[in-house]
Amino acid sequence: MQHTLAVIVENKPGVLARVSAMFSNRGFNIHSLAVGPTHVAGRSRITLVVDAPELEQLKKQLHKLINVIKVHELDPNQVLEREVMLVRVSCDVAARGELRDTASLFDAKVIDLADNSLTFELTGAPAHLSSFLDQVRRYGIVDLVKSGRIAMKKTSDLSQPAKTSVGS
Repeated sequence: MQHTLAVIVENKPGVLARVSAMFSNRGFNIHSLAVGPTHVAGRSRITLVVDAPELEQLKKQLHKLINVIKVHELDPNQVLEREVMLVRVSCDVAARGELRDTASLFDAKVIDLADNSLTFELTGAPAHLSSFLDQVRRYGIVDLVKSGRIAMKKTSDLSQPAKTSVGS
């Protein structure tokens, strides 16, 4: 079963290497990994998607690592997930209109045009990107690159307005 973990760490050299080594040393494959700064200076967030039957022991081991501050397993029913994808699709001039129509249904942007291909940029949930690939696969995928998945917990109460601070 795939699990999404959000790991808050101190932004120090070697932290990512220690975190990823912990998974590989225990025989777990990391399907996706993304790292970036948080809103707190000096901290980064590592988002990992791993295939593991049970994560309790892994989470305990993560907590023991130097520079790890917090570990959260994100509930798949309460998560916002996004990836970025660039995909080059084979296409002759006659098929461009049809391919662009398909792309517009998925909000994919054409970012490069060649004589025999179109390159698209697409951002969305992993299932959205997968559906786009299913639609364009028949044209022939020439090249594909995806970012690691980023994720955060959904807002728990959408009925309350967002809190803002107003200066006096």
